[in-house]
Amino acid sequence: MLATFPLTTLALALALLVYFWTSLNVGRARVAYGVAAPAASGHPEFDKRYRVQMNTVEQLVWFVPALLIGAPVLGDAIAGGVALLWSVGRIVFATAYYKDPAKRGPGFLMTLLPTAVLVVAGIWGAITNL
Repeated sequence: MLATFPLTTLALALALLVYFWTSLNVGRARVAYGVAAPAASGHPEFDKRYRVQMNTVEQLVWFVPALLIGAPVLGDAIAGGVALLWSVGRIVFATAYYKDPAKRGPGFLMTLLPTAVLVVAGIWGAITNL
C-alpha cells in the first residue's frame, strides 16, 4: 500500500497519530484527576477523555479495513482525502466531547460518513469485479 497509495498511507498514519493523541489525553487526565490505573472511571473529566479514546478505537476497527478495501476503488487522492476527513472528524469529536459530550454529533458524523463511503466503495469494487 505504501508505494501505490502514498496519500492514503499518510492519511492512515495521521489517523493513528490522532488515536495516539487521544491516548495521551487519557494519561494526562489520569494524573490531573487522580484516577490510578487500572480504573476506567473516577472523575467526569477523566471519563470524557477515556470515552473519546475508546470510541476512537471502536471507529478505527472498521475504518482501517474500510480504507484498505475502498482505496483501490477510489484511488489514492480520493481515498486519502476521505481518510483525512476521518481524522479531522475525530479531532472535532474529541474537542467537542471534552467541552460538552452532547455536542459530539458533528464530529461523529465526520468520522462515520468517510468510513461508510469507503465500505460502499469496497463493496462496489468487489461486485463490479465478480
